[in-house]
Amino acid sequence: MYLHRSFGEKLFELGNYIFLALVALLTFLPFVYVFITSFSPDNTVWPSRFSLGAYAYIFSTKTFVKSLGVSAYITVLGTLLSLLTTSLMAYSLSYKELPGRSKFMLLILFTMLFQGGMIPTYFVVKQLHMIDSLWALMIPNLISAFYLIILRDFFANVPHELIESAKMDGAHELTVLLRIVLPLSLPSLAAFGLFYAVGIWNQYFNAIMFINSPDKWPVQVLLRRIVVLASGGLGDSGNSGESVAFYGQSVKMAVIVVSTIPILLVYPFLQKHFAKGALLGSVKG
Repeated sequence: MYLHRSFGEKLFELGNYIFLALVALLTFLPFVYVFITSFSPDNTVWPSRFSLGAYAYIFSTKTFVKSLGVSAYITVLGTLLSLLTTSLMAYSLSYKELPGRSKFMLLILFTMLFQGGMIPTYFVVKQLHMIDSLWALMIPNLISAFYLIILRDFFANVPHELIESAKMDGAHELTVLLRIVLPLSLPSLAAFGLFYAVGIWNQYFNAIMFINSPDKWPVQVLLRRIVVLASGGLGDSGNSGESVAFYGQSVKMAVIVVSTIPILLVYPFLQKHFAKGALLGSVKG
């Protein structure tokens, strides 16, 4: 059937390929522009000569490296904590026999529609003594209600026979979760882990509101500072060998490249779990 396609079907398929290629090109061009401009000392789209001066200028101080370390720390730890708490809560709510299950779900849905706002959130964080602490960048957004509901439904679809068989063999609820449910849910955990990691890595407003010490700034806050001040006050221009103003635009582009690459490198390690999503939850008879 596939070999005997009509001319119209072939033309439609060709049109799809061309359209998707154009969309991919339009999506990719901004990344190319940022990458090339970061090596341009004359701030042009296609530089007359390539230079690493912007990158040397960025890494001439511990400020940027420190911010990258802070972002990496809160991203790794925050993602692990979010996955742990979300999995525990989703697994509990996946049991229909759980007392008060519907009330808990109603409260969770309520948080998706209504939030306390900026000022109440600030006072809650302050009362918990997390102001100027890295915990303020992880705890307030520890669990996403949307991810929790999806993960709960995924856990509810795990074959009940497997859970009952494990319990008959003496397995505890925590053992069932760690040895049976979570291994079957790796695709969901990988997807939500990536979403959590991207959200924590890119968070900016919470850091501005809760963090006072510059040495605790994540990289996104420092990125804003560079963009606003046009490279002023960052690094030691003497170490770069050329004037700071000369590298104004390229420094900003270089910061975007350096702050984006780490989170992009995570995806290839999780890609295989997305491909196996339809198979890991199946049970052979």
